Amino acid sequence: MTIPKRMNDSVHWFMNDLSSRVIAQTGIPSDRYHLGKLIFQSLKDAPDFLLQIDGSTGESETNGSVLKRSVQCAIALKNLGLKRGDIVVMMAPNHIHLTIPFYAALYIGVGTSAVDRTLGPLELKDSFEVSRPKVIFCQSEKATDVQLALNKLDHNAHIITIDKGDYLFDYDEFLRKYGDDSAVDDYKPSDFDPENTIALLVATSGTTGLPKSATVNHKNIAITNPYTWIKESNFPGPTRMALICSPMQWMTAIINFVLSPILRYTRLQSTESITPEHGAYLIDKYRPTFTIMSPTLMTTLLKNGIARNCDMTCFELIYLGGSAVSRELLEDLKQVMPRTEVLNVFGMTELSSIAFMQENGPIESCGKPIGCFQYRIVDPETKKDIVEPNVRGELWVKGPGIFKEYYNNPKATRETFAEDGWFKTGDMFYRDEHYNYYYVERIKLLLKYRNHQISPLELESVIRQHPAVQDVAVAGIPDAECGELPVACVVVRPGHTVTAQEIKDLVKDNLTDTKQLRGGVIFLNEIPMTVTTKIHRRKLKELVLTMDKE
Repeated sequence: MTIPKRMNDSVHWFMNDLSSRVIAQTGIPSDRYHLGKLIFQSLKDAPDFLLQIDGSTGESETNGSVLKRSVQCAIALKNLGLKRGDIVVMMAPNHIHLTIPFYAALYIGVGTSAVDRTLGPLELKDSFEVSRPKVIFCQSEKATDVQLALNKLDHNAHIITIDKGDYLFDYDEFLRKYGDDSAVDDYKPSDFDPENTIALLVATSGTTGLPKSATVNHKNIAITNPYTWIKESNFPGPTRMALICSPMQWMTAIINFVLSPILRYTRLQSTESITPEHGAYLIDKYRPTFTIMSPTLMTTLLKNGIARNCDMTCFELIYLGGSAVSRELLEDLKQVMPRTEVLNVFGMTELSSIAFMQENGPIESCGKPIGCFQYRIVDPETKKDIVEPNVRGELWVKGPGIFKEYYNNPKATRETFAEDGWFKTGDMFYRDEHYNYYYVERIKLLLKYRNHQISPLELESVIRQHPAVQDVAVAGIPDAECGELPVACVVVRPGHTVTAQEIKDLVKDNLTDTKQLRGGVIFLNEIPMTVTTKIHRRKLKELVLTMDKE
């Protein structure tokens, strides 16, 4: 019989031991939250440990190599003139060079802003207008777009290409011009206040589409990130190998980039996107034991037969997050991986990590509160606290892990914080009598039909009950008389059939008249996803406005 894992303090004991050794060397108490010094010490502790693998190319790298290269980069950035509070932009796939400037920036107190490398010049202009970067690391193929964006802003920044490119300033040339190999052996990360030093600017547009960047400092991450391993007791090495499925601009990738050297587990990442075929190849060849994945991506992988093409039982732990996780998906995964712990997690960029931890409660629950946050469920209309169980309201959170502000956007910052530093998440939640918390819906995604609120998640949950439905997403189309009409975008399971009328009848049999699919049904091969593998709500909206509906 397997004993269920419970939340415990092992990861915090480990972090206390590491930070105590750092403070003993520096004499600075606040260094317990200095990510640069924590990573630097961890890389030194185990130089032969295999830290990262590019599953696309087969390249791999040890802690010792990463330490040397990141120190060289840190020295070069300082010699280039960068100082605490400056911003560098990262635009690259998940190859083994990606985290080198990231760690270097953490050493010297420079903030990193990871940007979607598929953006065009106009979109890059909007992003750079927020961050005003001093250096931009990118692939050579994007250098022209980057320069065009900078020209539109009349802003100067050093463009450094990570790969080779004609007439471009590449990474090797950057090190030759500004680096100093003789200083590597004696290098020490810079001293600064980790509570008031930017570690990351993380893009978070929410549902508005307007570019915003959450300012996350060193202390935010140092406090919250270890909670992702609060149920484990073996440190270092709570897991053997993590498969990285998302790009660097998503917090689930950042968590692993920060924690893998500190907690000592290998990162399996890839220059290629995680398609069903490539995912099956990586799992078969490297046998990863842990991953964080969006439910949309996991559903796509299952739909395309990844479970039939490879043995997924190598996973010991899988976190599903980024959007609502259905009971049907959790049960499907239990059939495929009966011994794997698959957890529904809720996290936000603004929280710099997860907000709850599942502890053997109902599988639909996001879990119970964790120690670094305080929680409130608030009536969105009256702003009064909801104290009784099973009543929905907006989740408000407070604690040292909450982001500082939206960078250079005081208006958005004021709007998202209530009195006394409470962060208004914009998400509807309720809790049961045992303090298990349940995600309901993003408030701004709620549809309104004749003054009745409709939850897309509720409709999706009903539609997924049909045995022929693999995945579904609900959006609204505007209607002059009624407000919005719900449309179901359905992905059919391979080998199954279902009609639009059957989908409508299923909703009719289960939900009240105001929640019917008056906008119709659309059949898709797959739900559109963002590069961070969440549902691409804007593209979904475009589809329901332009495609024929049944």
